[in-house]
Amino acid sequence: MDLLRKIVGEWSGYRRVVLSRAVLSIALIFLGLLLSTLPNNAQTGRTALVFHLNGIIGPAASDYITRGLKMAADRNASLAIIEMDTPGGLDTSMRDIIRVILASPVPVATYVAPSGARAASAGTYILYASHIAAMAPGTNLGAATPVQIGGGTPFPDGEQQKDQNAEKKPANAMEAKAVNDAVAYIRSLAELRGRNIAWAEKAVREAASLPASAALSEHVIDIVAPNLDDLLAQTNGRTVEVGGNRVTLDTTGLALEHVEPDWRTKLLTVITNPNVALILMMIGIYGLIFEFMTPGAFFPGTIGAICLLIGLYALAILPVNLAGLGLILLGLALMAAEIFTPSFGALGIGGALSFIFGATILIDTEVPGLHLSWPVVGGVALTSLALSLLVARMAISSHKRPVATGAEQMIGAPAEILDWQDNAGHVLAHGERWAAVSGTPFEKGQKAYVAGIDGLVLKVEPHRLENNQARK
Repeated sequence: MDLLRKIVGEWSGYRRVVLSRAVLSIALIFLGLLLSTLPNNAQTGRTALVFHLNGIIGPAASDYITRGLKMAADRNASLAIIEMDTPGGLDTSMRDIIRVILASPVPVATYVAPSGARAASAGTYILYASHIAAMAPGTNLGAATPVQIGGGTPFPDGEQQKDQNAEKKPANAMEAKAVNDAVAYIRSLAELRGRNIAWAEKAVREAASLPASAALSEHVIDIVAPNLDDLLAQTNGRTVEVGGNRVTLDTTGLALEHVEPDWRTKLLTVITNPNVALILMMIGIYGLIFEFMTPGAFFPGTIGAICLLIGLYALAILPVNLAGLGLILLGLALMAAEIFTPSFGALGIGGALSFIFGATILIDTEVPGLHLSWPVVGGVALTSLALSLLVARMAISSHKRPVATGAEQMIGAPAEILDWQDNAGHVLAHGERWAAVSGTPFEKGQKAYVAGIDGLVLKVEPHRLENNQARK
């Protein structure tokens, strides 16, 4: 009994120790999760987040900067730096970025770097909107004339005036509206940040550009800095207006933290490439076609549906010409129709032509990098046309082959006379005994050929007849 009590006591003590350790472990886990959701106090207010805006300013770049500046606000960073090198981009994406910069509670410094980089077109507007505008030596900005106005340049060469300093005139009312809207927008940004208004208008109306040193002397930018450390040094002590309040920047000892684009931004960058969007749409449509042709395969339909939805999403956020999209869909429909109702190439060729014409006018902008590549268009069109012509060839070949199933396959088959009297008797054809009739007398064992079939009675002749001569 004493031994039993001792064992029970030791077991109870062991359970209390295990239970205590388990409770402590769970408490530590919850404490760690709680701390991970709180701001990093070690870095709060003493960090400068650096974002890298390289390439085309499109939906992916807009999403990246929007979420990046929200991160900077959530972490109460002292400064957000956008390191930029861009040839321009979409007007809608540019305005989204500017709206976020203007509403940011964290001062934003846009820095055109490294040497050789540029802030052309949309990049100039973003630079003007920033609290601090900086450039590295050997960079340039400008050429802010809008080009997304129907596919043409606002100032055709034939209408340029001889005096290069004179104001150029837009070609039509629509282009004039676009230019005037862009001028008003960049002037408002220049007035807000106290920068050179006259040159801002010149950058839009005359596509003027400036190198970094000239931009500093013209009061277009605030700083020329060879690197980020020098940028922080020159930014220190400057006063900017953030959220309606005057703020003096203290950038001494700030830790630079580079925020690279995450998987979401990289995915958006890939799928919003017009060439990738077009290929995804083609894979999607043909995946669904193959699923309809072979029901139950699942893989073509599943992959096709996913690719089609992603492709349509990409086209929905790109500047798409609806007429071009309609021609592409018509072309794909015609090439698909060639598969189901072979027209010996007529539908396939017509679909390929419609596809090429639609791809030519699909993207309604001249922004560099946002257009369809001719090799991609040609490759997609040729692949679809080849598939259609392959189906047409198979259809033509099938018409030339003898019928292999059904009653028609009996026509022309050899038969052996088993018995015959007057104009009727029995024959052996395809290993089976058939009743037969003929207008020609036969003898037992004689060879004949099937010329027609009526129910279960064969019509036989002494000579083989062509299919178009055979009668039932």
